[in-house]
This record gives sequence, structure tokens and C-alpha cells, in this order.
Amino acid sequence: MTVAQLAADRGLHRVGARPPLASYLKQTWARRQFIVKMAQFRLRADLDDNRLGIVWLLLQPVLNAIVYGTIFYFLQSDRRPTDYVAHVVIGVFLFQFFSKSLSDGAKSITGNQSLVQSLAFPRLTLPLAEVMEHFLSLLPSMGLLLLILPLLGHTPDWSWLLLLPLLALYTLFNAGIAMIAARLTVHVRDLTQVLPFISRILFYTSGVLFDVNRIFDSHPWVIAVYDFHPLYQVLTIARHSLMGGSYNPYYWLYFSLYAVITFVVGLVFFWVAEERYGRD
Repeated sequence: MTVAQLAADRGLHRVGARPPLASYLKQTWARRQFIVKMAQFRLRADLDDNRLGIVWLLLQPVLNAIVYGTIFYFLQSDRRPTDYVAHVVIGVFLFQFFSKSLSDGAKSITGNQSLVQSLAFPRLTLPLAEVMEHFLSLLPSMGLLLLILPLLGHTPDWSWLLLLPLLALYTLFNAGIAMIAARLTVHVRDLTQVLPFISRILFYTSGVLFDVNRIFDSHPWVIAVYDFHPLYQVLTIARHSLMGGSYNPYYWLYFSLYAVITFVVGLVFFWVAEERYGRD
């Protein structure tokens, strides 16, 4: 009998060994308070570095909306969306959650090597903490958004409550993206240099600053492709829930599937490489 077999018979396991998926999820759930506390600590630390503190959580998306909205206002001319200001503000505020979850989630393992190498815990907690941090930073922006919309002529309505399930699905989707990016970055460190370009491309092509139907009215096949674009679906549901109007109700079904599949794939993809984190 080998030493490994003898240890297994005595219930001993190799240090750093990957646990079964069910056990892994149970261990992660047991550390849910750690995930929230880590997210809160990082958010507070980021704010403490700035003199304006929490005000930056509101100023950053507002300034982005002003700068990009002004540029695209003139570029689009007569193809601008109706109620342009609300269209841009909703798009910029929501896209920022995805962008930061992607970029910071990708660095969640490589940026915490000392922690990963010194302590035994499910590494899954690190990308989840990054997503939780940006979800918490999104909340003040959404509060500001709900204050801005009535000033733009949009009366609060029961449809605004649809933001709650939408943000839940959006968080699930971003968590899956963060887990996938976190593992890929462990294998290919240079990916952190590429992700900002990917994020910027998605920002300019996901309908954040323009109305897809107006821009591509002469290319219906492009509009049909956008019907299956997950980020576009999020922005469309949010805009029509807050601003009124009709949209393809299947967007809820499509994005629900995207969110669940992305999360499950990201979870399994990340878990499979659990033993490599801190070693590569």
C-alpha cells in the first residue's frame, strides 16, 4: 500500500487538494460573511484614498455619462434616441457594473497571491468579493438614477420594481464572467492588458450610448443579432422598465438563461483549477 492510499484510508487529504464541487460550494457559503466584509473593506479602502470619499461613487458615472453622452450627442445627429439623457445615464451606470466586475474579477487571484499562498480557503470567495464590492458601489448610483429620472419627466411606476430581479440576474451574470476571467488571468497574465480593450469595445457596441433600432434601421439582420446580446438585453429591459415603452418580453428569458449558464460555467471552470491557484 502506498503512502497516498494509506492516508486516504485514514481520512487524510493532500494540502490544497480540490474538494468535491458540493463541498466546495458549502465551504464558500460558510464564508459568505467574509465575502461581504471583504467587499465592504475594499470599497471603504478605495474611498478613503479619495478626499471626496463616497461622492466619487456618484461623480464617476455621472462624469462618464456627461463626457461620452456629449460626444455621441453630436455624432448621432438625427439618429439620437428619444429622451437621450435618460438613455445614456441608464446605459453608463449599468455598464460600469459589468466593466468593473470583469477587470477587477480578472485580478482577484493574481492580485492576492500572498493571501492565496498563505491561507486555506475556497479561492472562489475572491472573485465573488470583487463582484459584491462593485454591486455595493452600484447601489448609490442607482439611487441617484431614481432621483434623476423624475426630473427628466419619468414618473415612478410599479415597473421600476423590475430593476430588483434584473439586478439579481445581472449580478449572477457578472459573477460568472468574473470567475472565468479570474482563472484565465492565472494562466495568461497578459490578459489583464487586453481586458480594458475588450471592455471598451463592448462599451461602444452594446447600445450604451445609442439606439440600436435607429442606428441600424437599414440593416435588420444586425438588429436581429442584438436580440441575443446579453448586455444589450439588460440595458433594454432597464430602460423600458424605467422609461416606459415596449420591448421583446423574451429578453427576460434569454438573459435569465445567459445569467444562469454563465454562472454555472464560470463556477465549474474556476473550481476545476482550484489546486493551481497560488502555484502558477
